Amino acid sequence: MLFFTTISFGQNSNETDKSRIKNIVIESFDEIWSKLDSKNIDKYYTKDFLLLENGEVWNNDTIANYLDNASLQKQIPKRVNTIEIIEIKILNGMAWVAYNNDATFSIDNKIIRKAHWLESATAILTENGWKLEMLHSTRTKNFIVN
Repeated sequence: MLFFTTISFGQNSNETDKSRIKNIVIESFDEIWSKLDSKNIDKYYTKDFLLLENGEVWNNDTIANYLDNASLQKQIPKRVNTIEIIEIKILNGMAWVAYNNDATFSIDNKIIRKAHWLESATAILTENGWKLEMLHSTRTKNFIVN
């Protein structure tokens, strides 16, 4: 009986962790990239976080500089993210997640651009909960809407 209870608890714990990882992916895009808010980097990313995108390697400082400069634009497009999780795997306080990321950019409620990325991320369980450690992004669609 104890064996089955332990297995059940382990499955529930794993599903809870999967839910948390899904949430940090979604929330990190909303809180960092949509809001262009570099103050949220530490909340979702580890200190040694790396973003690999389009042949470039960005760290937290690179991301913060990009966000701070982007927030100075005269017209800042509204970004709405749609994340579709493909799979999440968890083992011993480490996880990876694969997902589709669609973003719609609009100004004055008029869509000006849509983009799609196929992405993967790794996360680690820290004393403050799950945090993203690395994100690899491959742009698959990016087009201007007229």
